[in-house]
Amino acid sequence: MDAEQSIADEPEVTEKRGLFGRNKLATSEPKPAKTLGPLKMIWAELAKYPGKVALAFIALVITAAATLAIPAGFKLIIDNGFAAGGNPDDIGRWFRYLLMIVGVLAVGTALRFYFVSWLGERVVADIRLKVQDNLLRLAPGFYEENSPSEISSRMTADTSLIEQVVGTTVSVALRNILMGIGGTIFLFWLAPGLTVGLVIAIPLIILPIMYFSRRVRNISRSSQDRVADVGSMVSETLGAMKVVQAFNQESREKTRFEGAVEAIFDTAKKRILLRALMTSIIILFIFGSITLIMWRGALGVSTGEISGGTIFAFVVTGGLVAGAFGALTEVYGDLLRGAGAASRLNELLKAKPSIAPPERPQTLPLPPRGSLSFRNVTFRYPTRLETAALKDFNLEVEPGETVAIVGPSGGGKSTIFQLVERFYDPQAGTIRIDGVPLASADPAEIRKRIALVPQDGVLFSSNARDNLRYGNWDASDEDIWEAARAANAESFLRDLPDGLDTYLGESGTRLSGGQQQRIAIARALLRDSPILLLDEATSALDAESEQLVQQALDNLMQNRTTLVIAHRLATVRSADRIVVLEKGQIVEQGTHRELAAANGLYSRLAALQFTSSDAA
Repeated sequence: MDAEQSIADEPEVTEKRGLFGRNKLATSEPKPAKTLGPLKMIWAELAKYPGKVALAFIALVITAAATLAIPAGFKLIIDNGFAAGGNPDDIGRWFRYLLMIVGVLAVGTALRFYFVSWLGERVVADIRLKVQDNLLRLAPGFYEENSPSEISSRMTADTSLIEQVVGTTVSVALRNILMGIGGTIFLFWLAPGLTVGLVIAIPLIILPIMYFSRRVRNISRSSQDRVADVGSMVSETLGAMKVVQAFNQESREKTRFEGAVEAIFDTAKKRILLRALMTSIIILFIFGSITLIMWRGALGVSTGEISGGTIFAFVVTGGLVAGAFGALTEVYGDLLRGAGAASRLNELLKAKPSIAPPERPQTLPLPPRGSLSFRNVTFRYPTRLETAALKDFNLEVEPGETVAIVGPSGGGKSTIFQLVERFYDPQAGTIRIDGVPLASADPAEIRKRIALVPQDGVLFSSNARDNLRYGNWDASDEDIWEAARAANAESFLRDLPDGLDTYLGESGTRLSGGQQQRIAIARALLRDSPILLLDEATSALDAESEQLVQQALDNLMQNRTTLVIAHRLATVRSADRIVVLEKGQIVEQGTHRELAAANGLYSRLAALQFTSSDAA
């Protein structure tokens, strides 16, 4: 591999939050491992396809043998064909043998490429499926502690690196090992004396390449950092051009940019100098070694010790052997990077869900009633153990009751929802649904009894139908339209170019905020669960959208137990009971009129958040 090209492919280094809460340098490729041990995960996946592995290895052996047979074929042509007085029949026969070898090499290479590439893609597909399957089992708290963007990088960049290891690197390594060992045996058979000299020369060629390549790679990495600095500087300056010009800082920005560009040039000069020295030394050693071997071989030919075909085959095979051992140094580095990728993916595979069903889950009663009970619940988030989000929290919600939860930001309102869905377990106390403690039931069964309408109508990059039936995947189109009608979403869905088959864009960006929220409400309607969680569902909408969404919510809340985090007065007034939270504890509860007249925290919040007429 060309050293400069391999250096150009080095990833840019940027700092961001690492997996499992660590701050570390994250790159588009993982940090190389210290050993090849993590590659055991890859071998375990390969072991599932022994037939394909065997075929790939057979093709690998055939191609390595055919490659080494080519210089042997030329030896026969030179010694037997030309030495026989130039008889065309003899020369033709040996060349036909050589063409047969080339044909075998071509077929073997094609088979090797197919089977090795197939294994690479299959192994990567299997690993991605296993990792994704485990990620779907992990509680949402895992993704609050760990960066989803880094996890995504592991699913893409790291698996691609593993595909390269299986589909290319391992094959190259095995091929070069076979060619190196087989070629060395062939060289000793051809000319033992010359082979001893070649064995001494090969390390003299490889060691300078390794030394200079490492130095050039380090400098190139530094150069990439400087280039990244320039890119960041340009983006920052152009993005704030109005400020730059408003404060007459054009000359300063020009000077700053000149300094960054000159730093790139200074680093590039060092890389160019090292590259030039490396090239000259490599040429000197390689061609010097070939010249010395040819010189010694020519003397042997003149004295009759060896034939002309032997010296030709020796030089060609010697080049193949030297190239094979040289490539192994690069291959080992690639394997270490692959081991690093495997290690990072293995972390995801071994991550255990903090919320898991018990060995013998307790069955929830049928038919569902929709009651909720919080008894002496205390909860601290894993990332904020010093602060309790809820402290000795007690709340009983009767079936069919609508309870509004209000309070200052950070009071614990959203935490209640997270605990009800059993995304977390409290450190103390119990939460019950229909009388069954959540910790004793299967989380999947708990969530079947709950429908959620989030503050932002979270949609997926799919069509309208799939987004609507996400709450009930088996829903018919008739059911979908009925839910859309109840959610005040039917009219704009009918107007979409392809109706329910219309692609809504990434995260539903082709719809307005109000339309997204109404689809989220229709999705909850299709869920048809006895318990409804509304998380400030109208807080970010304009007046017209809020009215339509509120009407849809009124339809959705009928005959359901509803917990609603509310900042808007309309929802609060219609609630059977209002619970006021502050610092994780209930400080007030009652109806809107009762609390407004109590001159407590709710009354003060109402005066701040609502108009005076609304708060009265």
